[in-house]
Amino acid sequence: MLYAGFDCSTQSLSVVVIDVAGSKCDVVHRDSLTFDDDLPTFKTKHGVSIDGPNGLVHTSPLLWATALEVLLGRLAHAIDVSRLRAISGSAQQHGSVYCGATPHFLTRLTSPIWMDSSTARECADIESALGGGASLAQLTGSRAFPRFTGPQIRKFAREDPQAYDRTQQVHLVSSYLASLLIDEHAPIDHPDGSGMNLMDIRTCRWADRALEATSPRLREKLPPLVPSSTIVGRLAERWRRRFALPPVKVAAWSGDNPCSLVGSGLVAEGQLGISLGTSDTIFGPMREPRMSRDGTGHVFASPTGDYMGITVFRNGSLARERIRDRFGLDWNGFSAALRATPAGNDDAMLLPWFEAEITPPVHCARPVEIGFQDQRPERYVRAIVEAQMMALAVHSRWMGVAPRTIYATGGAAANREILQVMADVFGAAVYRSESTDSAAAGAALRAWQADSGLPWADVTAPFARPSGHAIEPVAGHVTLYEALQARYTALERAALSGDTLRSVP
Repeated sequence: MLYAGFDCSTQSLSVVVIDVAGSKCDVVHRDSLTFDDDLPTFKTKHGVSIDGPNGLVHTSPLLWATALEVLLGRLAHAIDVSRLRAISGSAQQHGSVYCGATPHFLTRLTSPIWMDSSTARECADIESALGGGASLAQLTGSRAFPRFTGPQIRKFAREDPQAYDRTQQVHLVSSYLASLLIDEHAPIDHPDGSGMNLMDIRTCRWADRALEATSPRLREKLPPLVPSSTIVGRLAERWRRRFALPPVKVAAWSGDNPCSLVGSGLVAEGQLGISLGTSDTIFGPMREPRMSRDGTGHVFASPTGDYMGITVFRNGSLARERIRDRFGLDWNGFSAALRATPAGNDDAMLLPWFEAEITPPVHCARPVEIGFQDQRPERYVRAIVEAQMMALAVHSRWMGVAPRTIYATGGAAANREILQVMADVFGAAVYRSESTDSAAAGAALRAWQADSGLPWADVTAPFARPSGHAIEPVAGHVTLYEALQARYTALERAALSGDTLRSVP
């Protein structure tokens, strides 16, 4: 049996097909298209149609619809469609699509996406109406962030009330694409719905107080919420006629972070994923929703029916590259510098805020160094890696999860020396994840699970395997980093409070 999982990211649409035979599961097909290159008529840059003033970032929903049509047609010619059982999908979280009576009629021609930061006013309004950011986070799992869907809906209703009145359904990118597949309005699944500032994180129902604080008559404009394993319909007749596809089941689509969670095999508390990419992200399953006191972490529902915690750091790979390029190193030289320096870096420490930071909130670039007696490149290399690993550890404590294993993904996960520091800081075994397209793979696994009803541990076991041997922590280093994390936390607090510290040139 074949199961297909799509992933609509910011810059591309991809699909993964898995072949399930008994307890064996293998990827048998991959395909993708890049919006800028493969759909040039939309004139996107890095997948974005409009990049305007004051943080405005939008994309045309027709771009995603066209990409889905193209890739679905290519899929029909690439696999034995008679064996295809179900389809599901993943999509960038927080983006909103505004429709009329059918998903094919748009009442707003562009969609604000997760990169949009133009809703500071609306965030403040919503938090104020709910009694503050902490109160909103207790209700919905997150404070109000400009990229979240609720503030975006409020801004649309305020700026274009007539178009808002014409809107009959406000979709997420995920539910919009699922709607196109079944030719009717599809529901929103719990995991993606929890990234809107609109869903009660504990009951997985629309939160009346949040709806009322956002915009008028919003409840009637939102699709219903459903568990992630829900079959929302079957592939519409027009797709079956056009591409000679069978009436396969369509499982609810979800967000990219929840799909990546299960696509990386993280279905039990004590497992963590760390993505070392453009942004560094730490995420993992939680049995119950625990909230971040400082408001930087997010709680989402998980496709498994439990919860997931996630914290994002903006200064990821670009910060590492900043240090690498500053000293004229390549990545081999970067690794050699890590090997040449002792754990703890002789007390030299760096706050890598080369860009405005999300976690902790730093609104302008403010890199800070302390304890450097010379300009040796190896000391700065170790300082950047230790700082990033300690920041990941310090700012994920709110999840209340003692990590047993960590699956590392992203470009920097290829660097064994970086992963050794990760293992030492967290005191946990670190594996490189084999999954290079975890969101699409997670969507395919979700299609299989929705069709079969199997327990999630059985679904992920044959697919999401760690790569190679574990990188084990060094016992002496674990003790050292436990002490250093307290010092790092104190340095962060001093820098954020405005104490005089020397900035990195």
